[in-house]
Amino acid sequence: MGPLSRRDLALATLSALTMTGCGAATTGSARIEPPVRKAGPKGATGAPGARAATEMRGVWVATVENRDWPSRPGLSAAAQRKELIAHLDRAVRNRLNTVLLQVRPTADALWPSPYEPWSRFLTGTQGRDPGWDPLGTAVREAHARGLQLHAWFNPYRIANHTDPGLLAATHPARVHPDWAVPYGGRLYYNPGLPEVRAFVQRAMLDAVARYPVDAVHFDDYFYPYPEDGETFADDDAYARHRGTFTDRADWRRDNIDRLVTEMAAGIRRVRPGTRFGISPFGVWRNASTDPRGSDTDAGAQTYDDLYADTRTWVRENRIDYIAPQLYWEIGASGADYETLLDWWARTAEGTGTRLYIGEALYRAGASGVDGRPAAWQDPAELTRHLTLAARRPQVGGHIFFAAADVANDPIGAMRRVVADHYARPASPPR
Repeated sequence: MGPLSRRDLALATLSALTMTGCGAATTGSARIEPPVRKAGPKGATGAPGARAATEMRGVWVATVENRDWPSRPGLSAAAQRKELIAHLDRAVRNRLNTVLLQVRPTADALWPSPYEPWSRFLTGTQGRDPGWDPLGTAVREAHARGLQLHAWFNPYRIANHTDPGLLAATHPARVHPDWAVPYGGRLYYNPGLPEVRAFVQRAMLDAVARYPVDAVHFDDYFYPYPEDGETFADDDAYARHRGTFTDRADWRRDNIDRLVTEMAAGIRRVRPGTRFGISPFGVWRNASTDPRGSDTDAGAQTYDDLYADTRTWVRENRIDYIAPQLYWEIGASGADYETLLDWWARTAEGTGTRLYIGEALYRAGASGVDGRPAAWQDPAELTRHLTLAARRPQVGGHIFFAAADVANDPIGAMRRVVADHYARPASPPR
C-alpha cells in the first residue's frame, strides 16, 4: 500500500500526508476536477458480512517520519517492541490477516543490513543500532498470531531533505554522491543508473534472504511525483544509458520495468514462494490520454508521471498482486471510487495477478484545510466501498491505510467495516 500518506501516498487533489508508497510519507501533488460517469461491469452480488473464507484483509504500518510506528524515535527496544505487538494484536482483534510493515522507508533498514544504515526512525540517529531486530521480531510475532507479514520497501527514496551531510557517514548516497538526485525538497536514487538498480535490489533482497516474509511490497513511488517548475536531473544517465531509446519517457518506463522484472526474479531465486506486490497510485492513465485508461480526470497518471506501467505489470502477470490506492470517495469528482474499482477489475480479469484495493481509512473523520469531501465524515463510506467490491469477483480483498488510523478510528469507520464485513475470520491469500 503509498502506500504515506505516505507522504508516501500522493493523492490527487486530496492531501499530501506524512506513504506506504502505499506508495509512505512524502507529498502528493495532483489535481482532480471534472466529474466522471460511473461505468463498468457488475459481478456477483455481495452482501455485507457474506465474505469469502479467503481474502486479503491488510493494514499498512508506516514507519517513515514515525507515521504509525514507532510512535516516536528514541524509545527503548522494549517500548518499541510493545508498540509493534499492540499493532499486531489489534489487527487480530479486527479480524485482519495481513500486516504490511515498512522496513526500508528512506534507503535505510529496520533489520541489521550490511548494505544500508539502521533507520533514524528507530533511534533518532541514522545508523545507530536500536538494540533489537524489528523485522525479525515482526515476522516471528506476526506468524505466531496467524498473520502474514509483507515487507514493505520504498525502492528509490533516500531522504525527505536534500542535504547528503545529514545522512550517516557510511550511507551509500554519501559514498556514491553521483547516485543521488535532489528533487522536490527530497533526495532520490537515480533509477536511470544500472548500478543503482542493482544496488537497491541487493539491499532489499537481503531482507528476503534473512527472513521468511510472506511477500515483498512496493508502494507508489518510482520516479517522484512531478513538482511544478522542476526537472528531474537525469540528463547524464540518459546520455550514457539510453541505448536505442529516443524518447526519455519510454526510457524511464523501461528503467522501472527492469526494476520490477528483476526484483520478481530475485525474489523467486532467493526465497521461492514469496510473493511480490505493488500498491500504485490509483490511476494508470485517464481515458482522455489513452482510450484504455479509466474514465477519470486525475492530475497524476502513473504511466506518464511516475513512469510506472502498472497496467502492463498486471496484464502480463509480472507481479503476484496489485493493490491500487483508491483513496477517493464514491462519486468523487474526477476520480470516482466505483469507476476506478470497475476499471481495475476489468484490468485484472483473466490475468494471474490478484487484485486488492487500497482503502483510505486515514480520511475517515479527518479534518483539514484541503476541502475534504463530506463523504469522509460518514462512518459508512468505507463499508460501502467493501459492499461495492464484493460484487466484483476479481477483487480479492482490501488493505487499509494505516495502522494508526485503525487504532484511533475517530468516527468508527473501521468498526463499521469489521461489523459489516469481517464478522468471521478469513484466511489470507497464499
